[in-house]
Amino acid sequence: MKRLHVHVTVKDLDESIGFYSTLFGSTPTVTESDYAKWMLDDPSVNFAISERCGVTPGLSHLGIQVDEESELSELSDRLEEAGRPVVEQKSAQCCYAEGDKAWISDPQDIAWETFRTFGQITEYGKDRVQREELSADNGTVCCPPTTEL
Repeated sequence: MKRLHVHVTVKDLDESIGFYSTLFGSTPTVTESDYAKWMLDDPSVNFAISERCGVTPGLSHLGIQVDEESELSELSDRLEEAGRPVVEQKSAQCCYAEGDKAWISDPQDIAWETFRTFGQITEYGKDRVQREELSADNGTVCCPPTTEL
């Protein structure tokens, strides 16, 4: 099964949890001090929000989450056909989860992540992709640290 993934950086996590819980008619399936996630079936979406110091609020990235390794391989092949730089991560630790990922930026410089999660972790994560690996933008996608590593 494939599920759309949307990650938004927010100014106020508690206020945003209240808003999105009302919008979706359900509470988050994961809540941390700086992060919340809804795994919804209708619509089929993995919707995540995070409050990160030094990160401008708004759309962080979009993605497609899969359940099977074969689905991730199929999506990775499609990304390669797009003719843009692709960054692959194996056993990436990000957003309180561990999984395999591939990243690409679309023609508008919106970061897209394809991923399969296979474990949970107790911290937000440490792995990140520099946007310059994907495009000319100088920011980071997923798990931007509050300070440089």
